[in-house]
Amino acid sequence: MASSSNPVSMDMDPPVLSIAVEHGPPESRLVQLGVRSWPKWGCPTGKFPVKFDARQTCYLVKGKVRAHIKGSSECVEFGAGDLVVFPKGLSCTWDVVAAVDKYYKFDSS
Repeated sequence: MASSSNPVSMDMDPPVLSIAVEHGPPESRLVQLGVRSWPKWGCPTGKFPVKFDARQTCYLVKGKVRAHIKGSSECVEFGAGDLVVFPKGLSCTWDVVAAVDKYYKFDSS
């Protein structure tokens, strides 16, 4: 006789992805990663929706951002001198409170 005391819900929410921030990594780490050979990108202040179709690692040279992750109440702050990793599939809104210049790279996998 089958028991239905522990039904499995098929309406499970997907896991919420998170942003990893390394504040002030040492210069040796930046050299090891080859950060200054990556492409550079910048943006003015404002709010911008962003979806990462590939994992991105970036190093902010200047600026400050509050990233509001879609589907979460989490807000992640990062700025000049931070190394930041955005996982593939993450959607968020960037609230750029100080204009950004960054080096970035997308993982090929």
